[in-house]
Amino acid sequence: SYEGAYQVIHQTSSLPAVCGRVCPQESQCEMHCVRGKKGDPVGIGRLERFVADWHNAHSTEAPEKPQPNGHKVAVVGSGPAGLTCAGDLAKKGYDVTVFEALHLAGGVLVYGIPEFRLPKSIVQKEVDGLKAMGVKVETNTVVGRTITIDDLFRDGYKSVVIGAGLWKANAMHIKGEALGNVAFGIDYLANSKAFRLGDDIAVIGVGNSAMDCARTAIRNGARHVTCYARRDESCISASAYEVSYAKLEGVGFRFCKAPVEIRENGLICRDTVKNEEGKFVQVEGSETFYPHTGVIVSVSQGSESNLVKTTTGIETNQKGLLTVSEDGSTTREGVFAGGDAVMGART
Repeated sequence: SYEGAYQVIHQTSSLPAVCGRVCPQESQCEMHCVRGKKGDPVGIGRLERFVADWHNAHSTEAPEKPQPNGHKVAVVGSGPAGLTCAGDLAKKGYDVTVFEALHLAGGVLVYGIPEFRLPKSIVQKEVDGLKAMGVKVETNTVVGRTITIDDLFRDGYKSVVIGAGLWKANAMHIKGEALGNVAFGIDYLANSKAFRLGDDIAVIGVGNSAMDCARTAIRNGARHVTCYARRDESCISASAYEVSYAKLEGVGFRFCKAPVEIRENGLICRDTVKNEEGKFVQVEGSETFYPHTGVIVSVSQGSESNLVKTTTGIETNQKGLLTVSEDGSTTREGVFAGGDAVMGART
């Protein structure tokens, strides 16, 4: 039955309606499907999405609450890492409270993925399912400022799990990034209507977030959107699926262009060429001006954490990412971490 299929998926996935929409199945599960050797693989992502949507539309039974085990756990961040961890712990009887800095639970699922790819109502349904299992969600609570990890331990939490992600946009550190016609990708996706970038927009980057920015800009009324990449087309990090939809919607691409300056009326780029070592290097004297009304910089995210600065005993590497052991434990006893805060900005 469809419900039986959902229960099988839910044994190992806390967010099937989300994973069925935004996971890069073509490079993960479907890539390893044996049917793909002689044709198309099984559409695992679409099947997962279908059974999760069927369950959400038809199931009226409240999930069974496990027997409490008497231990309180705090989860910091309500993005994919935090919600998945909260769901897994709740199934084992832990008393879980999730602390979210913003006013809606979901993290990047709500503030970093556009509505056309992942409806907010789907995320809310998944969060409601976790609440029905006993997970408590405290929004508008920034752990690391008013409340610290030490405070959580003081208040009876036996363990703390950090799944706070990376919310600091990386800058390119070129002239013009502070101009009023420039937006950074993570900020643009969180509140795209707040930016006035005109109708001819340059997007710097060719990752999945850059595709989201480009497609969102078109939906916000931009007539022309062009993505710029420092390397060639073979180096696109976005999924082929996302790139194909961006092209269908009219997004243009310029490859082997390294932005060196942003101006109020456009972008100056140098050409790049691949050297003998396979690296793309800039060609001196090849500066070209490309007119644009606005620029979105989408070149990944970096670490910025009051969480760690206000907590003793937690080590980070030189990139600011949390150092963890194989079991997910940090260098501070009782503190665990996962997701982008450990792995870096990735799917």
